[in-house]
Amino acid sequence: MKFSTDILQQCWFLAGPTACGKTSSALLLAKELGAEIVSLDSMAIYRQMDIGTAKPTIKEQRMVPHHVIDIIEPYAEYSLAEYLQAAEQACRGILNRQHIPLFVGGTGLYLRGVLRGLFTGPPADSEFRQQLEATAAQHDAMYLYHQLVEVDRPAAEKLHPNDHRRLIRALEVFHLTGQPFSQQQRQQPLPVHEQSQHVFWISPPRDWLHERINRRVVEMFANGLVDEVSQLLSAAQPLSQSARQALGYKELIDVLETDADPACAIPIIQTRTRQFAKRQHTWFRNLEECHPIEITGKECTTELVDRILMARKS
Repeated sequence: MKFSTDILQQCWFLAGPTACGKTSSALLLAKELGAEIVSLDSMAIYRQMDIGTAKPTIKEQRMVPHHVIDIIEPYAEYSLAEYLQAAEQACRGILNRQHIPLFVGGTGLYLRGVLRGLFTGPPADSEFRQQLEATAAQHDAMYLYHQLVEVDRPAAEKLHPNDHRRLIRALEVFHLTGQPFSQQQRQQPLPVHEQSQHVFWISPPRDWLHERINRRVVEMFANGLVDEVSQLLSAAQPLSQSARQALGYKELIDVLETDADPACAIPIIQTRTRQFAKRQHTWFRNLEECHPIEITGKECTTELVDRILMARKS
């Protein structure tokens, strides 16, 4: 599965680790370009999951049209292939309106899928999956992650240890093909003349980013994250595996289910979010199509956007 080249060449991209300031920069960049925003966030697709995903607010979404946000219920699963189809359809509509598609987000897997295409792999083996899930249920929460490390460390290092769905898929592909999923997923960059020439990612200093992450988590709790998660847990249909494992939600759910003080989850979420930001940095750094925009953290949004616009001309 591959994104249409004629569409890809007209797209812009602004990626970066969580809490680096993508949203505010993207809104201004979109206005400068005459663009509409296509989300590159694998959790923003879920309705009712707003605070913990740092989803753009309703006000922000009214400032610039956003796409591939709030498209499925939290009890549903959603694949990369489905995302690529939805994103390409959104881009066609944007281009028909004589606007520019501007992809914004921090999900490296989605970004690489748009830029290089998708290796779909062999069909699912339901018997193997059931056996693996049954075995995993008899061990600790890290069992699947450790199993994948043994056969495909590169794939494991790009996944959250709680992302059981993708861990199982990677183990399944290895079981069925005898080759690591990470090797088969290594789609090479498209020829330069087929690529988008406007792929940027914000690269902030670590200490500055860590401080912003810590502060953002505290703000999420102040803004009602506990109530949001409680409502999701009390819904008629249970959360999907992917939604339940979302960063911030997984940790808070674990605490709530033990009747402990929800505030106990704050330092856990802060730590895991910092770890996640490090993995995001690795994703973007290793995609050669991505051009880093180094920041100090002292820049205003206008200055940052000006630098991006200047970079596209160099």
